[in-house]
Amino acid sequence: MRLPLPRPRSLAGQLFAMQAVLMAVVVAGYALFTYLSDRSQAEDAAGRQARAVARSVADSPSVLEAIRSPGPTAELQPYALRVMRDTEVDFVTIMSPAGIRWTHPDRDQIGRRFRGHTDRALRGETFTETYTGTLGPSVRAVTPVRDGDRIVGLVSAGIRVEAITRRVQSQVAALIGVAAGVLALGAIGTYVVNARLRRHTHGMNATELSRMYDYHQAALHAVREGLLMLDGRYRVALVNDGGRELLGIPGEVVGRPVADLGLPAPLTGALLASEPRVDEVHLTADRVLVVNTSPVSGGERRGTVVTLRDVTELQSLMGELDSERGFTQALRSQAHEAANRLHTVVSLIELGRAQEAVEFATAELELAQALTDQVVAAVGEPVLAALLLGKTAQANERGVELVVSQDSRLDDGLLPPSLPARDLVTILGNLIDNAVDAAQGGVRPRVTVTALTEGDAELVLRVCDTGPGVDPAHAEAVFRRGFTTKPSGPGGRGLGLALVRQAATRHGGSLTVAGAAGGGARFEVRLPLRDPVAEGAVPPRPASSPASGGDA
Repeated sequence: MRLPLPRPRSLAGQLFAMQAVLMAVVVAGYALFTYLSDRSQAEDAAGRQARAVARSVADSPSVLEAIRSPGPTAELQPYALRVMRDTEVDFVTIMSPAGIRWTHPDRDQIGRRFRGHTDRALRGETFTETYTGTLGPSVRAVTPVRDGDRIVGLVSAGIRVEAITRRVQSQVAALIGVAAGVLALGAIGTYVVNARLRRHTHGMNATELSRMYDYHQAALHAVREGLLMLDGRYRVALVNDGGRELLGIPGEVVGRPVADLGLPAPLTGALLASEPRVDEVHLTADRVLVVNTSPVSGGERRGTVVTLRDVTELQSLMGELDSERGFTQALRSQAHEAANRLHTVVSLIELGRAQEAVEFATAELELAQALTDQVVAAVGEPVLAALLLGKTAQANERGVELVVSQDSRLDDGLLPPSLPARDLVTILGNLIDNAVDAAQGGVRPRVTVTALTEGDAELVLRVCDTGPGVDPAHAEAVFRRGFTTKPSGPGGRGLGLALVRQAATRHGGSLTVAGAAGGGARFEVRLPLRDPVAEGAVPPRPASSPASGGDA
């Protein structure tokens, strides 16, 4: 039977044990240092006290007179006992220069030789020493008694080491109490801090945290989607490689406010919003992004997690799909009309009116062929020609006349490889759709499309409508994502002109809006036929001018 291995202690537990041991060692070391320091200070204080008492006794005139008398002990012994009591020293011994005691706390020691050194005192010095005498080890001071220039006696005052130890022990007891209190408070504080750390680390140990960090870094840089994390002050806390690429923010951005990243205003507003954003479509300089934001909170706002998905290609394909769906609806309507015309031709033949049947069928074919010839003659670029034919049928189904102006002239093979047909479909298709929406429902609704080149340097795409127009105050706002004057449909509104502007800007072109000659709006896109980056030119910024027509 295999015993389960104990799980490694959590990081918080390891830190708690380390801090507890460290605090115990520090407090014990401090207590030991304080004890030794206090003992040394107590011995020094005892030496100073003994020296002061000895000097006071030696300088007393009554002591000198008693020494001159025939029996010094009779007067000096009561005096010495009184001094001992008043000064709290353990002994005061007055002796002759030969070291014979005249006083002593133990009367049996009077008349005997003093135990200790007296040589320095006999030379006129006052000194202190630690010596073991009749009362045990003591800190004592020895000083001479002078009668003029003669030394007529010696005085020794001292405090036993045992008494000094008792003094230090009382201080050590208080020190131990204080140290225990400090250790207890430190342990409580350490426990509280580590309990908070344990909550933040979810009880994981250092190895688990290191492994999680490695996984986190690997996953962060492996995903293609963009990931952006903002702290509580809306500063960039983390961004992966995908996020840098999608947002176009090279260099170090961690710690910078998101408002200083130079992102489009709608996208910046979404990142700064306090409420979550779900699958919002936003435009950057050259991408279409789906943005999701989710606030991170744990009792208080801690930040925001932002995910970014690049749907530029998907959005372009959806635009083409919408065009194809419109073409399909137009073909279905045309098929229905063709079936009606075919039934009419068959019925005329059955009635024996073959000549009239031929004339009817020929007239319908000539009408359709004339429209095709007109578009192909004006626009030789096959993709744009097909787009115009399909949009013409769509507009016709909605009761709007779509015509190609006589000024249009765009030969096949004129467009450079740097200007893909997909972007032209995005630009012209969205402009026509907006113009048809604006003109529909008006009197004699009409949309005029112009496609031409000015020299060999610039492609001009112009779409005019007879709609109600664009408020001059909204001349710049119509190009922002989300702006619309139409009811919102199932797929949302306010993205078409923003995509047109993005595509035009990406190719170094411009998008402007102005009032049309017959009322309505005139949207004009100008695209360079030469690569501005290859020629060292700076792409112009899209501009708008006040207008009195159009719809977004």
